[in-house]
Amino acid sequence: MSKNNIIVDKSFAFALKAVKLYEYLSLDKKEFVLSKQVLRSGTSIGANINEAIEAQSKADFIHKMSISLKEARETEYWLKLLTASGYINDSDNYLEELGEIIKILVSIVKTSRKNN
Repeated sequence: MSKNNIIVDKSFAFALKAVKLYEYLSLDKKEFVLSKQVLRSGTSIGANINEAIEAQSKADFIHKMSISLKEARETEYWLKLLTASGYINDSDNYLEELGEIIKILVSIVKTSRKNN
């Protein structure tokens, strides 16, 4: 985990939940398409955040954080679809945790663009 970087920590914790959700959906529910999408986009959030931390420029940082935000929004869509289709009931608060991540990313992107 990181030292005092909440978005890194939250995105990593969420990625772990995405991995466990993928395992549950594929092994227990035998659902392979949507679960793979959640795994891909849900783990990509943190990967892009980590790339942004080592960005070569402010523009590169904004670009990587924007990609992370897009991946978070995509993950939100897949989770809503999984909930609506009855595969999950979101008792593990995936959407709530993801909502927090999205709010932080929106703030980071907006502030970074304003200060660029």
